[in-house]
Amino acid sequence: MNEKKLKPGKSFYFSVFLKYCVMLLVSLLWAIFSYILAKRWIDDLSFLIGNFAAHFIIFGIAIIPGWMNAFLLVGLLLDRRPPKKKMEKYPPLSILVAAYNEENTIASTIESIAKQDYPGELQVIVINDGSSDGTLEKVRALNYPWLEVIDQRPNRGKAAALNAGLERVRYGLVVTLDADSYLYRNALVNLVGRYLSDPPNTAAVAGSVLVRNSRLNWVTKIQEWDYFNGIAAIKRVQSLLQGTLVAQGAFSIYRTDVLRDVGGWKECVGEDIVLTWALLERGWRVGYCEDACAFTNAPTTLRQFIKQRQRWSRGLIEAFKHHWRLLFHSRMSVVFIWWNLLFPYIDFVYTAVFLPGVVLAFFGVYWIAGPMTLVVLPLAMLINYVMYTVQVQMFRSQGLKVRRNLLGFVIYALLYGAILQPACLAGYFMELFKVQKRWGTK
Repeated sequence: MNEKKLKPGKSFYFSVFLKYCVMLLVSLLWAIFSYILAKRWIDDLSFLIGNFAAHFIIFGIAIIPGWMNAFLLVGLLLDRRPPKKKMEKYPPLSILVAAYNEENTIASTIESIAKQDYPGELQVIVINDGSSDGTLEKVRALNYPWLEVIDQRPNRGKAAALNAGLERVRYGLVVTLDADSYLYRNALVNLVGRYLSDPPNTAAVAGSVLVRNSRLNWVTKIQEWDYFNGIAAIKRVQSLLQGTLVAQGAFSIYRTDVLRDVGGWKECVGEDIVLTWALLERGWRVGYCEDACAFTNAPTTLRQFIKQRQRWSRGLIEAFKHHWRLLFHSRMSVVFIWWNLLFPYIDFVYTAVFLPGVVLAFFGVYWIAGPMTLVVLPLAMLINYVMYTVQVQMFRSQGLKVRRNLLGFVIYALLYGAILQPACLAGYFMELFKVQKRWGTK
């Protein structure tokens, strides 16, 4: 689909397909350039471990991640968000909030919905999934005419809770919201406006999820940068190519009829990504609304963070198990499906080879990590700068201020991969070997 002209006086515009071609071309040229630079590195390593092993390692450490970063960078530079239609009337909206032991946050979440001043009718369904704390009592103490409560016992998991709520949905659009999330002002208006302004084959739109408790400690500080820079940028470019890969359960909107047609949420650890891929496999478009902001509580300990990312990684494997045919769809966003297929390989090489190589480099052994690895720094710095600039513009448009978080950025830039990628690798193996799954909200 061609993008409309956004600024008066411009006599031309790039179609989405042309942007896609430019992204592929530039990133491919960067990959070729990177390979030429790395040829001596590969040759030296080949002398020690063989040609195939050397290429396997260097491509996983540098060439493919560099191609991904270049593709993402060009996409961000070319992206121009289409304007939303001005709405005279907003449609009625159902909101599902699945809650498990959320007594400390559930009231705040519901109150953030009440403060939205959404101009259409609301139906808010809180599904208490067998909580053992005071979650149910907290919800029942709230007095809103649009609030409904389902007490599901015993605990059956998030997907089952959402499906129980889906049975009670009355309206044609349904929003999912985590029980520890807080909607920023105009979040619902912006999300619905984006959905109504997108092409008619849009089945879902993901909102923008940001970290609410970023000031708590270093674990939440680094996650603030991941949500603010990395996740937001990837969703933005995926949306540009007409296929956001995860309409996350934390805050997204769906067409109710389509949701019911695909059977709702599958009972698995990555119910949101599996659902999104089901929509994509059936030919639906999934969008992204960068200015529909929900602030959520990120994991507060390193152990919680690792468990969360293991769940996300397991969800990725689940998505491939159920919807592997997406790899062969003829749509622009399929590049991100193949991109995700490479994650286990990249995470394995990073964890099993690069991290030990960094340790060896401290002892003067530069087989894996050494002066050549510094070549990737300019591109990494540039893409982080572009991500930051794009997000700052969005924040300012919503009256938000970017808080100072230098410590979080330093840790994010230097150590985040060393924490994240081994956790993801463990998640892949946990799913492959069918380790027991647990209820999770993120």
